Amino acid sequence: MTHEEILKAAGLTKAELSGGTLAVRSPIDGAELARVHETDPADMAKVIARSQAAFKKWRDVPAPRRGELVRLLGEELRAEKAALGALVTLEVGKITSEGLGEVQEMIDICDFAVGLSRQLYGLTIATERPGHRMMETWHPLGVCGVISAFNFPVAVWSWNAALAIVCGDSVVWKPSERTTLSSAITIALARRAAAECGAPDGLFELVTGGPDVATAMADHPGLPLVSATGSTVMGAALAPRIAARFGRALLELGGNNAAIVTPSADLDLVVRGVTFAAAGTAGQRCTTLRRLIVQRSRRDEVVDRLARTYESLPIGDPLAAGTLVGPVIDATAFVRLEAAIHTARADGGSLVVGGSRALADEAPDA
Repeated sequence: MTHEEILKAAGLTKAELSGGTLAVRSPIDGAELARVHETDPADMAKVIARSQAAFKKWRDVPAPRRGELVRLLGEELRAEKAALGALVTLEVGKITSEGLGEVQEMIDICDFAVGLSRQLYGLTIATERPGHRMMETWHPLGVCGVISAFNFPVAVWSWNAALAIVCGDSVVWKPSERTTLSSAITIALARRAAAECGAPDGLFELVTGGPDVATAMADHPGLPLVSATGSTVMGAALAPRIAARFGRALLELGGNNAAIVTPSADLDLVVRGVTFAAAGTAGQRCTTLRRLIVQRSRRDEVVDRLARTYESLPIGDPLAAGTLVGPVIDATAFVRLEAAIHTARADGGSLVVGGSRALADEAPDA
């Protein structure tokens, strides 16, 4: 499919693709996909007010009925899985199976949350008073803020939103400014499901922009919980602001994951696991494998087998059949990737396979 066919299949209108100041580009070829409107941070109060009004109605809806909305959202996602998955690939550069897999994760969390809607239990506790008991009852928090990163542009929202909706909360979502199109379609599907079951307007709100919009969310007392997924730099900047107003922060930040290879390790399994963990999503995950700790007796064999596997990886257009590694999100990410390789070599590391022309022209490793 061409870029235009993907955008059309997703149901994006010309009004949604033009007229704004924020350029959305595909990492596949750098083509500009749209210019979308950004949210003025000064308007955050109005957005949250709409969401609060919806929350006050939604919290009184019985939990199993709230689960029905999530079930309908899952059905909407099933119907639009191919279109939304392709849009994720176009915006992020994920290979086709990963784009579809992300939408499937959204469907799966909806199924999970529907079950939870009939399991919001509380304890019944004995007391010392005859004929009395204490009962534990859980109450929804209110408006939940969700800030998501580019690498999982729609799944992270669903993990938060499906549970929040079942619990009786409303949701305000700020996606990455790099993935505004897939988020717009996701919210459209959620609002369609809400309308079908008679849920109040304002239950699903979307704001668009960069760090200033995220900061406005962190500072606003109308968001008792802010769930933020992204870099550790982002988390370190937002968490103190949320804490300063006694809000709750749910943070999922960067990782520095390692695998340990012992003398008894199954190297076939090691090669498959390491390659998928390190190269999946072009290495742009908080769960990406960044370090490999190998027992000396297996080192040479592990390095040799991994080098041969990496040399055979099909790298290229993520929309093309057979591609296993697509592009990184943008030029800044590419520069940082090469800088990390430079740093590793300066620290005594060796570039075993791959690398750009600039890296290949350097003096050979010792």
